[in-house]
Amino acid sequence: MSDATQEQVSAAIATVPGWAQSRVEVRPIVGGLSNSNWLVRRDGRDYFLKMFRPGSELFINRDVADLAARRASDMCISPKVVHFDATRGFEISEYLEGFRASTNADFQRTDFLQSAIDLYRRFNSGERLPYTKHIFDMVDEHIEQCTALKVLWPSDIEWLLAQYQRAKSAFFASGLDLAPCHNDAMPGNFMVALNGGDQIESMKMIDFEFASNNERAYEIGIFLGEVFADEIPTVEMIERYYGASRPELIARVWVARAVADVKWGCWGLQQRKLSDWDFDYQKYGIWKFGRARALFNDARWNLWLSQV
Repeated sequence: MSDATQEQVSAAIATVPGWAQSRVEVRPIVGGLSNSNWLVRRDGRDYFLKMFRPGSELFINRDVADLAARRASDMCISPKVVHFDATRGFEISEYLEGFRASTNADFQRTDFLQSAIDLYRRFNSGERLPYTKHIFDMVDEHIEQCTALKVLWPSDIEWLLAQYQRAKSAFFASGLDLAPCHNDAMPGNFMVALNGGDQIESMKMIDFEFASNNERAYEIGIFLGEVFADEIPTVEMIERYYGASRPELIARVWVARAVADVKWGCWGLQQRKLSDWDFDYQKYGIWKFGRARALFNDARWNLWLSQV
């Protein structure tokens, strides 16, 4: 992190009520695509601070993210928000002592999948947020932004977007099942604490920047896509979430999973134009489009669309 960022962090901390006269130490934490992350120690206690990256306001409603995080905290599925300042662009939350971010190695663990699905079921069952932005709103917005930014699209983008439009039409024809959703199933957003052995004792969900009322199947679809769940665990987790694994539910999740990859494909190409962070967003976006392409070419794609 640059000296300017260090100064920005110090200036932000000084505005927190009651913190100006405290002994505060800060150090950067590696990671975060939409934020600059910091560990803050104040009077012997650790906190987690996020400085919002410039340009992130194009795709993040910070006030809704704060409300969603506070509601999740009330449900005991997320750390407590200590301070939030949308104007200055930062948030401080409690530090989850004894927890670690989940990794790709956790994806094969049944207890990890079950714990995450249980968190989703609890959060999705809560009161709707005062903000609805479903997955098709998100993708359409990203397409417009990508077009304006003149991003480097995949060579078959017309066909990819035609399949996306078919999925959108199928969902709109059957009706959206809206619920408050987290919308961001990155592995690092699931914090796990293990017991004395190797079993997950507790799990917390973090980072509600993309929260909105959204299609329920998208919440599950994007998660199962991020953990690379194959056929059997996909059906098992659908049944755990919905209480059933009927063909139409399976179809909704698989189609939403494909649309999720289109969404994040667009996001990656967009960020290649907007962000100066040392991360290959273009490669990330092209990889996401590749995953969507694989599902669009699945022999069951047309059947899934008809069952949605």
